[in-house]
Amino acid sequence: MSQELNKTPLHNLHLELGAKMVPFAGFDMPVQYSLGVRKEHLHTRENAGLFDVSHMGQLRLHGENAAKALEALVPVDIIDLPEGKQRYAFFTNEQGGIMDDLMVSNFGDHLFVVVNAACKEQDIAHLKNNLPDDVTLEVLEDRALLALQGPRAAEVMEAINPDVNKMVFMDVGTFDLDGATCFVSRSGYTGEDGFEISVPAEKAEALCRTLLEDERVEFIGLGARDSLRLECGLCLYGHDLDTTTTPVEGSLLWGISKPRRADGERAGGFPGADIILKQIETKEVSRKRVGLAGLGKAPVREGAKLFNAENDEIGIVTSGTFGPTAEKPVAMGYVKPEYSALDTEVYAEVRGKLLPMQVVRMPMVPQRYYRG
Repeated sequence: MSQELNKTPLHNLHLELGAKMVPFAGFDMPVQYSLGVRKEHLHTRENAGLFDVSHMGQLRLHGENAAKALEALVPVDIIDLPEGKQRYAFFTNEQGGIMDDLMVSNFGDHLFVVVNAACKEQDIAHLKNNLPDDVTLEVLEDRALLALQGPRAAEVMEAINPDVNKMVFMDVGTFDLDGATCFVSRSGYTGEDGFEISVPAEKAEALCRTLLEDERVEFIGLGARDSLRLECGLCLYGHDLDTTTTPVEGSLLWGISKPRRADGERAGGFPGADIILKQIETKEVSRKRVGLAGLGKAPVREGAKLFNAENDEIGIVTSGTFGPTAEKPVAMGYVKPEYSALDTEVYAEVRGKLLPMQVVRMPMVPQRYYRG
């Protein structure tokens, strides 16, 4: 018997607006609305797209030693994360593999953590098993999570609460939005300027309706969310990253904070540190995550095998679609290190044919975060 899907607090609104719903990470989620994926994608790049991401896990860590305790589980500087700031992090296992990627915010009296929907239960268990007794884990079950993304997102937010626009990329704060007390970060998963908004579940629909009244705002589904993040080189956990992939293999070296590296003041001390720090030092890995652009028009999907000119298998595509802004097939995947240099030509197997692709720099569409 199939398990009943969870519903976000905005489920009825999605149905009212004619969303096409699909199962995703145990939730019934909108994949697209009447505009369709391509137009939703382009609207987000040009105006402001509103996303329901309430399926993500929202957690709080309380206690004086919360930062120290969380830092013991990630290769990231949490202890010195300033109040009012957010940082990207990832849980690692003893083999150096990535268990999940997450966002960590310092709200002063607690840390606010957002984890991926598919990993939520295992992340909660991982934290419970590893946090000391003086750190309390609170799972927020009564909040929705929205993302307002795009070059006009700030104008839209200004009309609701002008103070939000004093934030720059990766700032966080608590704001009143339409009568709701919201935790807001200036960040997102599209490569555009924008905001992620944690709102009490019972006030989520009203806030959504207020945002949608603005002609610059359209609801955007999972389809366009995927093509937007892919063009901007952002990983999807469970596809581009997993428990067998180290941050070095995943080209996430930038995410490993200086103080946690071999020559840092708090070197190592996280699961798999020996393996990860050795890979940084020796640069020896069996594969590397790269960006790929199709040289033809046919999209190349996840799971397509990659070959060199001699027909030797050299890797696999982990995410792929046609990029509406890039105007070409865009993908990312893993190749043997000798094929990871920019402009290297590789071939993806699609329905028995080998389609040429080129290793390209990520992001393939420029990121436009607001840095002040």
